[in-house]
Amino acid sequence: MRMPSASRRALRSFATFVLVTTFAGDMWRNSLSWWGFGAIALAVLVASITLLVRSRPLPRLRALPVPFLAFTGLSILSIAWSQYRPESALGVIIQLATSTAALMLVVLFSWAEIVQALGRALRIILGLSLAFELFVAVVVRQPVMPFFTDYGPRAPAAFAWTRGELLLGGRIQGVVGNANLLAMVALLGLIVFSLQLAARSVHRRRAAVWIAVALLTLTLTGSSTVLVALVMTCVVAVLALVARRVGLRGRLTLAGAVVVAAAVGAGIVVTRTAEVFELLGRSPDLTGRFEIWESVIGLAQQHPVVGWGWIGYWAPWIKPFEGLAVRSGVTYLQAHDAYLDVFLQLGAVGALVFVCLIVTTYVRSWWAAIDRPQHRRDRVEPYTVLALAPLLLMTALVVQSLAESRLLYEGNWLLLGVIAMATRSGMIAREDVPGLVDSRRRPVAAATDAAAAPGARAAAGPGAAEVASPVAPAQTTTASASAPAPVPASALPADPDAA
Repeated sequence: MRMPSASRRALRSFATFVLVTTFAGDMWRNSLSWWGFGAIALAVLVASITLLVRSRPLPRLRALPVPFLAFTGLSILSIAWSQYRPESALGVIIQLATSTAALMLVVLFSWAEIVQALGRALRIILGLSLAFELFVAVVVRQPVMPFFTDYGPRAPAAFAWTRGELLLGGRIQGVVGNANLLAMVALLGLIVFSLQLAARSVHRRRAAVWIAVALLTLTLTGSSTVLVALVMTCVVAVLALVARRVGLRGRLTLAGAVVVAAAVGAGIVVTRTAEVFELLGRSPDLTGRFEIWESVIGLAQQHPVVGWGWIGYWAPWIKPFEGLAVRSGVTYLQAHDAYLDVFLQLGAVGALVFVCLIVTTYVRSWWAAIDRPQHRRDRVEPYTVLALAPLLLMTALVVQSLAESRLLYEGNWLLLGVIAMATRSGMIAREDVPGLVDSRRRPVAAATDAAAAPGARAAAGPGAAEVASPVAPAQTTTASASAPAPVPASALPADPDAA
């Protein structure tokens, strides 16, 4: 097995650090203050831009998803009509920084490497969270508030970094400071760890341990939203595996069954709301979310077309967010629904663009999961386990976005951007080849080219024809000979943390 160079290992470590920072930003904010987090975020942004500049040529705009570009452009333009322009400008800068980190990942790494880095980051967050909760429960034995912030002696319990309830039967919050966010990290980890186990990219015993850790964390966080996301992810995984085994007619029948099941499920939720939420251990108003949604809708209707202006996290010191969502003395900084949040900030136009981004990304993820990759017209490649990752991760993100707005920023937005760009460019099928390629290029007719130019193939050397297809399908045989060869899946180093 070929080992990566020192520079490549450093690059992968940086990717892991980026993912830890975006998915556990509250860990830095609670321990180092907002200023410390800002310094880390700025360093990550500068490093990402530097790496992108050095990786020339950069991908063309046509290789990026149109809805992703449209949503980003609309966010920037919204500064012009924003009711809070300085905060909008700051929100746009943060959004662009996160998108830049996502672009850096898909340009410099293969899909297999991105999944490896995501797995390492999630293991770090889960491991630190359980260790943190155990230390607080055994040694500190009282709630721990964020450092460098004085909320006073009567601060609400929701302000605590952790309440230290691990040994008291309460919900744990981990280093991310929120039970629902930690549960989502555990769900994403469960998806990635399970796929790595199936793909044998990590040692079986180590993978089993981390799957158990993820399941334990899901149990200790007690998040109903993430529980629903887990169930839906399992259902989608089964459907994708079934779709891989049937033909076109079977897939159409399967799609119809899914639509009917979804309609029946929605009808049950609407007509039996109280019973469903009681089963999930939650109040019929989704722990106050209905009240927040009503306030958000009323405010959004004042600027229904293009919204109030992009901001991301709400700024509670400015109108219209001041006092917009307050429960038990706690001011919430989101609408607890990504689509309503977009409607509020970017209006109906922004909501339409955002829905297009979600739908197109999910559809591409579905086809990437169930279609066999085909790099050449004369050969269809076998299914791969990691091709299921975009679909399962998107399912978890989309379900959570119905009750949380986290899809619009930090780790969830970064992951959405990575999946959108990866599925748009076709790099899921080329999971061991780094970089974006315009997916609209036609595959090479390998058999015809080989028969027409055997001399050119011999001059180019063995393996040149195989290199041409996944890296540059539209180029000639001579150009393909100079393209970098893809690394076979068997030659990709296993996750160093799993060794």
